[in-house]
Parts: sequence; structure tokens; C-alpha cells
Amino acid sequence: MTEMLWKLFEITVIIALLIPMAAMLVWVERRMIGIWQDRLGPNRVGPFGILQSFADLLKILGKEDWVPPFSDGRVFVLAPVIGALCVLMSFAVVPFSSVIGVSDLNIGLLFFLAMASLAVYGVVLAGWASNSKYALLGGMRAAAQTVSYEVFMGLSVMGVVLLTGSFNLREIVLAQADGWLIQSQFIGFIIFLIAGIAESHRLPFDLPEAETELTAGFHTEYSGLKFALFFLGEYLGVTLISAMSVVLFFGGWLMPEPLASWLPPLIWFVVKVMCLVMFFILLRTSLPRPRFDQLLKFGWVVMLPLALVNLLATALLRLSGVL
Repeated sequence: MTEMLWKLFEITVIIALLIPMAAMLVWVERRMIGIWQDRLGPNRVGPFGILQSFADLLKILGKEDWVPPFSDGRVFVLAPVIGALCVLMSFAVVPFSSVIGVSDLNIGLLFFLAMASLAVYGVVLAGWASNSKYALLGGMRAAAQTVSYEVFMGLSVMGVVLLTGSFNLREIVLAQADGWLIQSQFIGFIIFLIAGIAESHRLPFDLPEAETELTAGFHTEYSGLKFALFFLGEYLGVTLISAMSVVLFFGGWLMPEPLASWLPPLIWFVVKVMCLVMFFILLRTSLPRPRFDQLLKFGWVVMLPLALVNLLATALLRLSGVL
């Protein structure tokens, strides 16, 4: 009973921290892009505009929560909930430190990949239930993009599994005590990161919601709280991909001596995650958006062979005793 209460407390604290953090990432992104583009960014609401995200949230919640009469009402309402819920459930297997983490599943990595696969249903259902041509095109793009890049994401982490001999994320982190896997799995990390950008529909791979082509893609017809859930899922997705990258390739909460003693393990984990989140944000200002056919061609022609070569090379080096 005590253990169950502790887990419930842990889940409550993690959710209570993740949701405001996703809201704050909107402000961080706007400020960083403003600095990157030599302009101010939000600076009116609160010191340095830090309360801008909360003002935006109040504005969104104050808008009419409209369900189009031409849509499939129940599916239309359910779709954004599915997307946000799948991302939140993925955090259940993320080990934040040696003692902090909701679940220590032996198949934690597979659970993460499964949740990433299910999250696309929210986007596809949103596009279909909206009964709008722009939303439907966005949903179809999301399905093709996500299904394609899931393949490469799965292959990119198989090298990590080969080297650590486990699907348990906590054991994967502990296996990096003598050296982070980024050293031997750099190509796997690059593939995982690119696939993560595509999975979370971030620029330059935000083609399912390309404003210049599809108005807003799959969430064209959404407003109010349901629209906020889509944004919550997107920014939580950025945090999730960053956290998983840290766990799989950058030693999780582990740091080499003497740096390990400078800060608590949880703080080191957060610092690493925030560095990758900043990369996601600055990437948005740096690259143009490709055409959708170019995105899929890049995946199947470049990413797939590269992922297979990385997996085969890792297996050969592992068998020969080099790794």
C-alpha cells in the first residue's frame, strides 16, 4: 500500500511539473527565436515576458470550445486527448534518476516505441473527423510521415540494445557508467534525432500542419481546450524525444567524475534534456521546409540504408569483441 501511494504521488508530481514546463517551453521558444533573429520576442507580460504563456493559455481557455456541425463529434473531441495521453504515458518509463521514475519496465524501450506509434492515431483521427479537406490532407501526411520514420527510429535504437543487452531504460543508463553510447552510436543518435523531429512534427518536418499549404493541417478546425491539447502534446513530445535521447545516448543522469559530484543526478538529467530542447528550438529558425515527397524519399533512400548499416556494423563489432 505504501509503495502504491508513493507511485501515485510520483505520477502526480511528474504530471504537475511536465504540463507547466510544456507551457513554459512556448515562452522559451519565442524568446530564443527572437534572440536568434535579433528581435525582442515576448516582453510585455511579466518580467521578460515570462507570463506570456499563461496569458496565452487563459486566452485559449476563454475561446469558444466549438465542435463543427459537419464533423464526427465524438471522434473530433477524442482525437486531441489520444495524442496528449500517449505522450504523457511514455514518460512513465523514463528514468529521471536512479530512484525517480514511475515504472521500471523490462520492456521500457518497446513501451516508448509503442506509445509513439499510437500517438499518430490522435492526429489521423483529428484529420478524418474534422470532415475538412485541409485537415484530412494533414492527417494523411502525418500517417505517412510517422509510419515511415517509426521504422528508422526503431532500427536506430537496436544498436543500443545490442551493446547493453537490455530493453530496460534504467539498465541502459547504468550500462553507460564507463562511457556514453554517443561515442559508439553516433550515427544511431543522428537517425534517432531526425526520426524524433519527424515524429513530433517539428520544423522542418511540420508538413502535416504546414500553414502555407494546409492552413493548419489536422488541427485546422480546432479551438479552445482541444487546440491547447494538441500544443501540449507537441511540446511534451519535444521534451520526450530529448529525454529519450539523453537516456539512450548521453548516459541519463550519469556524469563523469569530477562533474558528477557538482550537482545532483536529477539536475544533470534536466540540464542535458534542456540542451537538446534548445537544439530543437533553434533548428526551427535554421532550416527550410522540404516538400513532402522529399521528406519521404529522404527517409527511405537515406535513413533506412544508414540505419541498417549502423545496426550491422554494431553487430559485427560486438561479435568481434571491439565493442
